[in-house]
Amino acid sequence: MADYDEKKVDDVIGDFGGKADHENGHGAALPIYEDDPNLDPNAIGDYEEDSPYPEVRSAVANTDDVSMPCSTFRAWIIGLAWAILIPGLNQFFFFRYPSVTIGSLVAQLLSFPVGRAFALILPDVSILGVRLNPGPFSIKEHVLITIMANVGAGSAYATDIIAVQRTYYNQIWNFSYQWLIVMATQLIGFSIGGVMRRFLVSPPSMIWPANLVYCALFNTLHQTEYAGIGNRGGISRYRFFLYAFMGSFFWYFLPGYLFTALSYFSWVCWIAPNNIVVNHIFGDISGLGGSLITFDWSQIAYIGSPLATPWWAEANVAVGFFFFFWVLTPILYYTNTWYSKYLPMSSRTSYDNTGAAYNVTRILNADATFNREAYLAYSPLFLSTVFAISYGLSFASITSTLVHTFLYFRRQIWTQARRSLSEQPDIHARLMSKYKEVPEWWYATIFVTMFVFSVISLEIWHTQFPIYAFVVALLIAFVYTIPIGMIQAITNQQVGLNVITELIIGYWLPGKPLTMMLFKTYGYITMAQALTFASDMKLGHYMKVPPRSMFWGQVWATIVAGTVQLGVQAWMFTNIPDMCSADQASGFICPSTQVFGTASIIWGVIGPRNQFSSGQVYYALVFFFLIGAITPVFSYLLVKKYPRSIAKYINFPVIFSGTGYIPPASAINYVPWAIVGFIFQFVIRRRHFAWWSKYNYVLSAALDSGVAISIVVVFFCLQYPKNGTIGLTTIETWWGNTVYANTADAAYTPLRPIPEQGFFGPTSWSA
Repeated sequence: MADYDEKKVDDVIGDFGGKADHENGHGAALPIYEDDPNLDPNAIGDYEEDSPYPEVRSAVANTDDVSMPCSTFRAWIIGLAWAILIPGLNQFFFFRYPSVTIGSLVAQLLSFPVGRAFALILPDVSILGVRLNPGPFSIKEHVLITIMANVGAGSAYATDIIAVQRTYYNQIWNFSYQWLIVMATQLIGFSIGGVMRRFLVSPPSMIWPANLVYCALFNTLHQTEYAGIGNRGGISRYRFFLYAFMGSFFWYFLPGYLFTALSYFSWVCWIAPNNIVVNHIFGDISGLGGSLITFDWSQIAYIGSPLATPWWAEANVAVGFFFFFWVLTPILYYTNTWYSKYLPMSSRTSYDNTGAAYNVTRILNADATFNREAYLAYSPLFLSTVFAISYGLSFASITSTLVHTFLYFRRQIWTQARRSLSEQPDIHARLMSKYKEVPEWWYATIFVTMFVFSVISLEIWHTQFPIYAFVVALLIAFVYTIPIGMIQAITNQQVGLNVITELIIGYWLPGKPLTMMLFKTYGYITMAQALTFASDMKLGHYMKVPPRSMFWGQVWATIVAGTVQLGVQAWMFTNIPDMCSADQASGFICPSTQVFGTASIIWGVIGPRNQFSSGQVYYALVFFFLIGAITPVFSYLLVKKYPRSIAKYINFPVIFSGTGYIPPASAINYVPWAIVGFIFQFVIRRRHFAWWSKYNYVLSAALDSGVAISIVVVFFCLQYPKNGTIGLTTIETWWGNTVYANTADAAYTPLRPIPEQGFFGPTSWSA
């Protein structure tokens, strides 16, 4: 065991575990227990004047200037401009393949020179009491702009419902319905996140690791000096960022365009491209990723930067991946469980009993309802082994999250429910207590308004979504926001509710695809939106942005972004010919809409009763619910018996849900991610802590932002022009861009061919 001052650790745990620190004038402290895996006894530091967490100290300044301008005229102009431009562009390319997404990191970088230009150009005058140029562009203005950009960076989930209604069910309802649905689903999540902020934002133990990358970049760009950086020599963080950013930007041209085999570096498969077993084991596309490495940062960071997630959380994800996908999956596949040998080992596609993609149109009536006779005459639905296991893990994560939260966090939740911001044992919370808080009734007003919007849209238009089901969906979101939010804030891993909401509504109200989509959106996306807003609130908390400025920035950016996305989508469906058809001339084939529409039929029309009930092919997966409920009890008992053992790092919700990106993610996204995480978050952090404190999060920001900018440049300069024909017969045809594609791995080759009878699986099935 590492050497450290046990008395000092006990003092910290004691103070943070509920003892009042009367000498320093602080109230009862937050219960950060001895089993908090993020509390590093080797690097506790001066926990009265800084965070007890070294990750936070290295990225976040422990000082504040209350006179620094924040909600300024120029901040709102730039922020609203991003809330129009980024959602509009992303929504346009959302329906195209190949596509590109302009993320908030791009806005964060570009806002810096734009903000400085505004500071130089705008006159220092006041109009109607508003000062146009309050001086140098401040870090708080920069944060507010970035948060407004981040609100609409991703396509609003409800826009997919509208697209599916149009393309699959010929339901073209007017703009009022579309706007009400989008606003309601986005802002109900915002109101829930605001109400839950005392549990998910204020406590210092709610780290939100992904935000630390943004904080480090803000402080680097504005060259903020603070104690957490340490006193290590060497080049400045700003210069380090520039070097790493430029290297990342130029390097991506190789794996992203010139030599894409560096991205899918399945070198063993290149040696034996037609050996199916070799490709299953070492393949990166449909195999298990035994080749281990990739040279593409966008692949490594696809599931989140490994330099931002704590190593103990990464280790839990790695353990889950190793057991379920490197041990259990091959056993199930090669023993032909679920007729798996006739299917690829890993694929996001659903199949029929001939090995072809499942043709959902063959089991639909003219009104898009389930045709039982056609289903019995066609085929049951089959999934690849990896896809099936991912469903089981999703079931386990739902129950394990509730049990884990009750066992580990029940005291903390109860304490936080009674604590004000000024009573938090954390320098950042005490600094933020100087600003006026957002009253609870502001969030309540938004919730009630959006609730009314939802009822209007669901009742006036023929959605077949009863109000009582809508209320149940919101209750699911409410119940899971705190448990899932606490796990995400600590581990950087989010448990998804998409499968469980589909399962519930599929059993409850079968045969109604629009009902399924709406229930899933209100039950899952509302919770996900709540956590997105809570994460942004934590970013503002770290950077000392006044809460009321945050509130109005988030609300108006959400309204503007959602309206712009709907406008762009409506224009596209009106003006682009053959929109969403498989052979659309400009590539607007709507891949996400196709996946969403197929899911609406599988879960809303076929229904889970025909897949997971007793007697059906995948009935065994329902026992994952039981596994998920039991396993956290064992880890909890181990922690209680051995509080300073490795048991405190075991987190079963993360083990079950950490691989939740599979599919479409694959081994290529997890194995290199875990290797890089081990190097930086374990080896370098332990052996070169001063270097890690100064540069780790800056390096993560540089790699992420360099790739983000490079992807945009490659797409708009080399892939999008001339309808993608640049390099089509030259650079794209050489060995380095084709070798990985000419393998059994890329062809999704199953182990066995289809039997001579023309199909596999049972000869009869029920429905």
